[in-house]
Amino acid sequence: MKRPINIHEDLIEGCRYNNRKSQLQVYNLYYKAMYNTAFRIVRDSAEAEDVMQEAFLTGFQKIGDYKGDASFGSWMKRIVINRAIDILKKKKEQISLEESGIDLPSDDSTENYLEILSYKIDQIRMGIEQLGDDDRTILSLFLLEGYDHEEISQVLDISNNASRTRYSRARQKLRELLKQQKIDELVN
Repeated sequence: MKRPINIHEDLIEGCRYNNRKSQLQVYNLYYKAMYNTAFRIVRDSAEAEDVMQEAFLTGFQKIGDYKGDASFGSWMKRIVINRAIDILKKKKEQISLEESGIDLPSDDSTENYLEILSYKIDQIRMGIEQLGDDDRTILSLFLLEGYDHEEISQVLDISNNASRTRYSRARQKLRELLKQQKIDELVN
């Protein structure tokens, strides 16, 4: 397998030597994308900022673990996603788990993937924002971050089948929410 080309190799190398100037440049290159990733998962601006900052600190501390097998941005995004998921898990431990305990029946029928794509992107994002943490996380990872089910299963520490099932259920909830919004728009 061909190793990805990293256009910022010199800056990353500077980070390996704890060069503050290199770290600042890397931060400036990647912070917006990492903040957006965190925000899509935690849905809180201040929390997303904290997640991003902590992820960069972790990334700079563990830069020696970065082998260059993937782009630096992908490696950093994995740290952000893991940190954001940790925040959600901690929140769940602090609040009642009533909603997350509901197990919806799975839909085995073949669904038309184009149906969800017919909605405008901003409507989909707004709909995702209205979902619960689990549903929002899995849809964000799959639809917005481009992760496949194998990657999602590793990040969330669930089986590949559980990833697919949770994604299918979350997608169905999103469809229902978007249909309801469309009905509300017609009535109002």
